[in-house]
Amino acid sequence: MENNRTLDLSAFPEELNIMLAFMQMNADQAQQWGKPSMPVIDWNQLLKLIRHHRVYPQLYSKLKNNNSIPADFSQALHRDYGMNTLQMLRLSAEMGLLCSSFQDKAIPSLVLKGPVLADLLYGDVSLRTSKDLDILVPMDGVEKAEEMLTELGYESDSHAPRLFNWKWKMHHISYTHPQTRIQVELHWRLNSDMGKEPSFEELWERRRRSTLMRNEIIYMLGSEDLFMYLVSHGARHGWFRLRWLADIDRLVRQGVNFETLISLMRRYECLQLGGQALILASTLLGTPIPGSAKPMITSSHHRELAQRSLYFIRDIVAFSPVPSSQELGKTYKRYLFALKTTRQKSVYIVGQLYPSFRDTEAMPLPKQLHFLYFPLRPFVWLWRQMRQEA
Repeated sequence: MENNRTLDLSAFPEELNIMLAFMQMNADQAQQWGKPSMPVIDWNQLLKLIRHHRVYPQLYSKLKNNNSIPADFSQALHRDYGMNTLQMLRLSAEMGLLCSSFQDKAIPSLVLKGPVLADLLYGDVSLRTSKDLDILVPMDGVEKAEEMLTELGYESDSHAPRLFNWKWKMHHISYTHPQTRIQVELHWRLNSDMGKEPSFEELWERRRRSTLMRNEIIYMLGSEDLFMYLVSHGARHGWFRLRWLADIDRLVRQGVNFETLISLMRRYECLQLGGQALILASTLLGTPIPGSAKPMITSSHHRELAQRSLYFIRDIVAFSPVPSSQELGKTYKRYLFALKTTRQKSVYIVGQLYPSFRDTEAMPLPKQLHFLYFPLRPFVWLWRQMRQEA
């Protein structure tokens, strides 16, 4: 369909364009690529991009029979693919154990991504990467879930004091098992920006059972809720890993009820994020956008958000633990603010007046004096900014 989806890709390096072309090819096209003439490519740079964007499992499965590609490049992809397969099998087994333990403790849980998403979108856990397990539980079940993780040998990754209504300021906490090194992110909300989102009860009502493991009952988000979560997650991270956009491509090709989805996204004020994702997927991955999705892709604002995210896609950038440069950090903050609706911006500004665990790190106070973080918040925030710039 005709729409305003054209983006300016002129700043993209050639190796990124080639990687995007690989992502759009089927196995037969990839096998014939480069014949009879091979373009001039910096194969080391291409490998770096593929690893950075975490798309080596999909590209290895497509390119493994192409004899025109340098042997060392193919071998590197093969090694990455093999290591990822082992990682995903380990995560799958641990996920089954955790979900079984949640059921034993009568804690409802929804697996957000990881092996269940790989199985749903690609039909094979080896074809998608995951570094951890993201599991959503009801807000009033967080402490019980933490006790369960501790009983299983997991240790909290953070020992910062929990201030006041800490679950309002945060949306997940991380635990790591010291022996297996598997990390679990325990969520009680889908997003970190304190915006409107479906309650756990709504998500639970629309849940579906994963088909990955026959002997374990594992639930995941329903189709529209999953799309809404994935685009919110990808947008929040600037789509700096194209693996997330590949997920959107697969989800759209499998079929989404856009009429239901658009109604949901309007209710929860994230239609602009869905539009950004579809415009990016269509432009970069050739995702076919059905006519029923038109309200998501015709807005010039949605196109502007898509264009802004290209800044994070075109280069190899890092946001964690801190942005790799001051310029990147400032650009990222402006981008995150631009993603919000007017109401969300107001909530965000008010939320900045509420103390966070970072304040306790910058200025430790005994628990009985934690109330002082409210009047001291502007000064502690300014102190943290000065230290970051220094």
